[in-house]
This record gives sequence, structure tokens and C-alpha cells, in this order.
Amino acid sequence: MSQRAGRDDLLVTAGELAAELARDRPGDPGDPGAPPVLLDVRWRLAGPPGIDSYRQGHLPGAVFVDLDRDLAGPPGPAGRHPLPDPAAFQAAMRAAGVSRDRPVVVYDDSDAMSAARAWWTLRYFGHPDVRVLDGGYRAWAGAGLPASTDEPAPAPGDFTAEPGQMPVLDAAGARETARTGLLLDARAGERYRGETEPDSTPGLPPSALTLARVCRSAPTAAQASQRPTRSSRSRWPASPPRSTSAPGPTGSPTRPGRWRPAAESPGR
Repeated sequence: MSQRAGRDDLLVTAGELAAELARDRPGDPGDPGAPPVLLDVRWRLAGPPGIDSYRQGHLPGAVFVDLDRDLAGPPGPAGRHPLPDPAAFQAAMRAAGVSRDRPVVVYDDSDAMSAARAWWTLRYFGHPDVRVLDGGYRAWAGAGLPASTDEPAPAPGDFTAEPGQMPVLDAAGARETARTGLLLDARAGERYRGETEPDSTPGLPPSALTLARVCRSAPTAAQASQRPTRSSRSRWPASPPRSTSAPGPTGSPTRPGRWRPAAESPGR
């Protein structure tokens, strides 16, 4: 097993990764000196295919992984990006050179949204040692580190997908969490506020904003006493019970004591 297995550091900087790649030597997947598998998971919702960016330049040795094809199942009742079938995910990861006993580093352009999807999915299916490149490809390029346009054909890995290694939350669980805990929405601020929704494929389940409205329709007694009842179609109250200047995931102020909607996990 990798010497890194079990470590709790989830991010690696561009400089740290470059030093690691320079220090490590090629070898068998179980060899402690084998470098990490690099997975390029650049992707944009309703944007150009990530493979185009990959072909223009990527970390040397990185293999492109398609979020829609490799990290999610087909759209349907479970959402636009439901969990992939274990056998299909295993085949995709093996084709990318992933083995259980070899560390993996995943990256996207910069915001870590699709890289986080790759990290979580690999962990869910049982890989013990996955990290995200902090700042993604932009950080790597910004540090003046080399890029490549070669498309490697890695030796097949031996990763075995064993689902259930990370917790999941369905819509009913999200509703209960909204009552008793805290839901965090990591989408862009304009999507959270309901100003725009590019992911509007017809025939799919309600969006996260709809889920948030459903959750809001049944507040706890303490929360209900702090603000008047609103229609399920209303926007968020203009003035929260409390305020803070702490930045949220999208750079806008967070609002303690208010629900943060979450999409059907991990569908969107």
C-alpha cells in the first residue's frame, strides 16, 4: 500500500506536487517510489468539453477523465450526475491507470468543483489516497511548471470499485438535515439565489433551489419564531437573524442560522 495511505492532507500545492514527481521514480503500482496517477478532470457546466483544454496543455503524464462519462451515470430519475455504475467506474479508472496501492492527484482549472467530484467518487468507491491539486491547472501553469500536449496511454491499473466508503444523502435526508443541522451549497452565488440555472435539462428532478424551498416550508420552532412564514415560492428573507463578514464558498457573506440548499447528493 502507498506510504501516503491514511494521511489526512487532501490538498497538494503545485510546488509540492512538482517536487514529488521529480523525487519519485516510475515503478509498479505498489512500489512506494511510484509517482501518483494524475487525472485531469477539467469540466464546465454547459461549457466547452474539458478534453479541448486538456489537449491544449496539461500536467505531464496526466490522463483526461470525463466527468459526464466516467464520474457519473446517465441522467435520469436520480439526477443529472448520479453515481456511476461501479463496474463502469472501475473500468474507467483502470483505463486511466488507477490502482488502489498508488496515490492519485486530481485537478481541474482552478475552482476544484470537478476535481472535488473526482476526489469524492474515488473515495466513495474505496481508493484510500486521493488529493486535489490546490489551484488546479492554473496554479501549475502560473508557477511556470512544464505542460504537455502528449496523450499518454498508461498501463491498466488494478483498482477495484467497492461502493459505500463515503456517506451519501438523499432528498429525504437533506430535508431532515435542513431541520436539524446545516446544508452547504457550493454552487455559484447566482445559482444559489435562484437568479440563473444553466443546469435545466427537461424531465429531471427539481433543482437544489426547489429542495431548499421545500426545506424552508417546515422550519423548526426556534427558526419560525425569528421570521414570518413565507410562501414556498418566495425568495430568501432580505434580512437574516444574524450576520457575519465571514466569506462563504463563493466569496459572498454567509448567513448563520439559515439553510444552505444542497443538490440531490451527489447528482448535480
